[in-house]
Amino acid sequence: MDYLANIIFGIVFFGAIAFFTRNVRRLIRNIRLGKPTNRSDQPSKRWAQMLRIALGQSKMVVRPIAGLLHIVVYIGFVVINIELLEIIVDGFLGTHRVFAPFLGGLYDVLIATFEVFAALVIVAVVLFWTRRNWVRIKRFWKPEMKGWPKRDADYILYIEVVLMLLFLTMNASDYWLQQQGISYYVQAGIFPISELMAPLFDGMSTSTVVAIERTAWWLHILGILFFLNYLYYSKHLHILLAFPNTYYANLDPKGKLENTASVTEEVKLMLDPSADPYAAPQTDQQPAKFGVSDVIDLNRVQLLNAYSCTECGRCTDVCPANQTGKKLSPRKVMMDTRDRLEEVGSLLDKNQTINENQLLDNYITREELWACTSCNACVEACPIGIDPLSIIMDMRQYLVMEQSAAPTELNAMMNNIENNGAPWPFNQQDRLLWRDEINT
Repeated sequence: MDYLANIIFGIVFFGAIAFFTRNVRRLIRNIRLGKPTNRSDQPSKRWAQMLRIALGQSKMVVRPIAGLLHIVVYIGFVVINIELLEIIVDGFLGTHRVFAPFLGGLYDVLIATFEVFAALVIVAVVLFWTRRNWVRIKRFWKPEMKGWPKRDADYILYIEVVLMLLFLTMNASDYWLQQQGISYYVQAGIFPISELMAPLFDGMSTSTVVAIERTAWWLHILGILFFLNYLYYSKHLHILLAFPNTYYANLDPKGKLENTASVTEEVKLMLDPSADPYAAPQTDQQPAKFGVSDVIDLNRVQLLNAYSCTECGRCTDVCPANQTGKKLSPRKVMMDTRDRLEEVGSLLDKNQTINENQLLDNYITREELWACTSCNACVEACPIGIDPLSIIMDMRQYLVMEQSAAPTELNAMMNNIENNGAPWPFNQQDRLLWRDEINT
């Protein structure tokens, strides 16, 4: 019977890993639909940035309450999942607490630490749920957070609480059985939290408590494997992608925008008085298309950004356009980009051609794009270095340079710059009339 349990465990475990691997390959395939971009420069700065932001959670604590709660959950899951190694080994070998004899007193310290963090995680998750659903913090109730995004956020909180309760129930029943001297349940571990739950089993038969312990053990590992595969469909994909996302984040100053090489060369040629006005720009980087209208026009880091979005809404919360009632929400820009990329990926999975939908107009409206003030507040606020502004600016470039579809006010400004050398509708001579008035 034990061998059968080991076989079932192996089938479930490798099946879950296979499904997870399939999703990872799909994720990589989708990101590679974007254009290559070179973000391999300054590796020491990139490693430092990743360690500071992704591992160190440095941008989370800008908002102390949410930051502290997030750190508790983050560290708690990392620490508690160390025990997952033992559970996996026990599952394959049919053993129980296999590491206890090798770690001695350290094992007791580890189990006690796991339990304390499990309790802290439950408290933090309850507070998260309260802030989101009872206090109803405004950024969690924006229009883009209706439907699946809202349910997904709640599902994650419920899953986390259930996993921690299963962990503590497993330990509490294990501790009770240890106290009864059941041979299979060796004396190992210190249980500062679950020993408080142990009296719940008083009066039950040994076989009933064993069934509870085994059920909690199985549900705990199955829950973790389920959560692992749920990540791909959830905003919690950032658990995995925050690290590469912060590594490949833009290191340039926030106010620096990328220029198209061919356009830059052409402008330099126009401004050079010694240049041949009829000469073609000397560049082999002539783009086939200016700007972005769909996800396949974006670069791979921008697509990675879309998958990494935590939907926390800090970007939208600080956006001046959104604060003044305009439709722009930087969070929605990232969510729309991810949704469109998933749509394209789904079509490729079915060996179908990309449909007539595109990111521009079908997902992100022109009104949203032109509402942006390009202040970079969203980029600065993001806790994992996502850059919604780059997508907005690239889509604006497409509208201006490919469709000549800039707003009337912007067209007037660009015409004034071209004809008068300034944004105003006055030539240089007229602009200097004030000087003549002062002189007289």
